[in-house]
Amino acid sequence: MKNQRKQRILYILFDFLAAMSAWALFFLYRKIQIEPQVFGTEVPITLGPRFWTGILSLPFAWILLYYFTGFYNNMFRRSRLDDFIRTLLSSLLGVVIVFFLLILDDTILDYTYYYSLFTTLFLLHFTLTLIPRMILTSRMVAKVHKREIGFKTVMIGSNENAVDVYLDIINQKRSNGYDILGFINVQKKEHYQLQDHLTHLGGHENMKSILMDWEVEEVIIALDPLEQDKIGDIVNRLSLLDIKISAIPSMTDILTGKVKSTTIFGTPLLEVNQDVMPAWQQNVKQLMDIVISVLALILLIPMSLFMIIGVKLSSSGPILYKQGRIGRFGREFMIFKFRSMYHNAEENGPELSSKHDPRVTRFGQMMRKHRFDEIPNFINVLRGDMALVGPRPEREYFIDKITKIAPHYIHLHKVKPGITSWGQVKYGYAESVEEMIKRLRFDILYIENMSLFVDVKILFYTVITIMKGRGV
Repeated sequence: MKNQRKQRILYILFDFLAAMSAWALFFLYRKIQIEPQVFGTEVPITLGPRFWTGILSLPFAWILLYYFTGFYNNMFRRSRLDDFIRTLLSSLLGVVIVFFLLILDDTILDYTYYYSLFTTLFLLHFTLTLIPRMILTSRMVAKVHKREIGFKTVMIGSNENAVDVYLDIINQKRSNGYDILGFINVQKKEHYQLQDHLTHLGGHENMKSILMDWEVEEVIIALDPLEQDKIGDIVNRLSLLDIKISAIPSMTDILTGKVKSTTIFGTPLLEVNQDVMPAWQQNVKQLMDIVISVLALILLIPMSLFMIIGVKLSSSGPILYKQGRIGRFGREFMIFKFRSMYHNAEENGPELSSKHDPRVTRFGQMMRKHRFDEIPNFINVLRGDMALVGPRPEREYFIDKITKIAPHYIHLHKVKPGITSWGQVKYGYAESVEEMIKRLRFDILYIENMSLFVDVKILFYTVITIMKGRGV
């Protein structure tokens, strides 16, 4: 993590310097090459407002563009070809934007000057950005190949296929970055073939705890044909964890989700891609979550003060209610809400609320009707525990009950839980496990169709639900 942060800072620093240098050289090109032809005389080189505006603001705009297109993600899992294509496309997009905002109003003799200006700015920016990136990536790739950088990896499987994959990996002259710690068996045996080469870490029934204890970053699934009936359960359980999943190609007809080849020259593995949105949409979604949450907390200060007074006068107990919920990758977090029930309402154990729940105060009923009790959820969004839109987070107690009937519920943990969801807009609060399962198919549908457009649509209908008081 520390090395990735350092690598990201280097990319950002050189991208910043490249943007500044490209704009400065482009400014000189205009003064020396273009403007004398336009005005018929030499033009003195003066560093005016346009120069300083560009030199001070454009680098930040470029960094934001690279961030939103996902360039700064997965710093150690990239190639020089990937860098070249991403730099080419982002430079082209950025230069088009800069051209229309800052250059289109230039005084010119004919339209061919625009071609010259656009091409020069593009070539300057693309070249000055690409060169440092290629150097940094080449250094990083070399360290991976030399095994100076590795990713903690565990193999799932223990027999012939697993042995073949393991031997193929360790016999490579150039490493792909797999630092294999050991293996997890699927079927119990007296002796595992892979045990002659690797440490046996345990059985797949304890897979989650093993992977968490060893801080594993990647898993390689290499099961034999007789073990393939377990693949669905294994992939489902791995989807709860923030771990990269690869598998031998013969199992691609069984694995769910999108797959892509991870290498050409190394061990032929396929990667199970768990990303449900393109990188740029994920980053825009995160920015939208932060901006809207900050604005909501500020604009709702008067409403929050009213809620605080109302909760305090309605019954004794704390104003804020904190409760453990399960979030992305199965991680527990504390959710914040304005207390709508009497204090110690669950002293007899976890219980779902209902429309006429006697545990809810009269003021709490009003809050829940308009969802005012969820205003503190915006704090959870800023903390990174939740998003504006996503499946509603549940307690582990009820998750255990749901998964016994609907095991696919764990797919909800692929994404951050949300303040509002497709299922909640459709059904409101669930009063039983059966209603939770009924709401589940809409949350699964949301994950399969995640996009910024869908988020905006759900937010729009949530506002209508709040205004109409259909929160319960």
